[in-house]
Amino acid sequence: MIRDDHGRPVLNLRISVTQRCNLRCPYCHREGEVANPSTEMTKDEIVRIVGVAVGLGISRVKLTGGEPLLRSDILEIVTDIAGLRGLRDLSMTSNGTNLASLAKGLRASGLNRVNISIPSLDARTYRALMGGNLRDVLRGIRAAVDAELFPTKLNMLVLKNVNDHEIPKMISFAERTITILQLIELEPLNISASYYKRYHRALDAVEEELKKQARRVVTRGDMQNRRVYFLPRVKVEVVRPIENTEFCLCCTRLRVTSDGRLKPCLMRNDNLVDVLTPLRNGADDEELRRLFLEAVKRREPYYKVRATV
Repeated sequence: MIRDDHGRPVLNLRISVTQRCNLRCPYCHREGEVANPSTEMTKDEIVRIVGVAVGLGISRVKLTGGEPLLRSDILEIVTDIAGLRGLRDLSMTSNGTNLASLAKGLRASGLNRVNISIPSLDARTYRALMGGNLRDVLRGIRAAVDAELFPTKLNMLVLKNVNDHEIPKMISFAERTITILQLIELEPLNISASYYKRYHRALDAVEEELKKQARRVVTRGDMQNRRVYFLPRVKVEVVRPIENTEFCLCCTRLRVTSDGRLKPCLMRNDNLVDVLTPLRNGADDEELRRLFLEAVKRREPYYKVRATV
């Protein structure tokens, strides 16, 4: 296990396999990427970078984007990563619109679980937010559950006066579909200040209500101390904003951008480590490991640092 200079273990790798997407969610933070890249990693480059990470003891990998399922080689990417020795968990974030036809293939290729973005169960609200067809994502959710991508999690980004009234309905939907619901608070990342001010809904009151209904509450220390509420027939996780010291002090993630840069912190783009250029120039695995360790060395709790300046 590798640790940064603040004692935090690096357990998870989030690798963006593309910035392309077929929807247009206005609140998407794009894994902290601020510009459309001019290059995209190939399958072999993605697998090699993940292999180096796994060799360093990072055992949990999540494929992100953009929308990962837009890659025509996504099944091959999953197959090759799933075959890496030392990998314990391979998951994916998706908008679910192309999942119905791919879920069984992804499971057969070695994907363990999937997170599906679904901010609303109202077709008009969904289309206004995402620009897509709600029926496509509903089919994708059913296909993921049927394919035993377990657990299948539903990511509901909560927006004030847009979908916040749908939280009880979404909890019931998660219960019916045998999925886990993640309620996500809007973050001021890659969105305008005016958008954040207009749509941010703090989830404090929501958590208080969940606490009343829950049979037990678990705090996930490996996931920034987020709380999981075990309701009688469904689990609900609450993902609070990262703009706090608790989140930063418990962070176990390292990211790879879609153009092959190691990203030590979601909130910063001034400390990236380019791993793709050396790889394309013939770097061996030892040099790539050195670059990973340099990225880990650059990790620091973002809000703790700012708070003491």
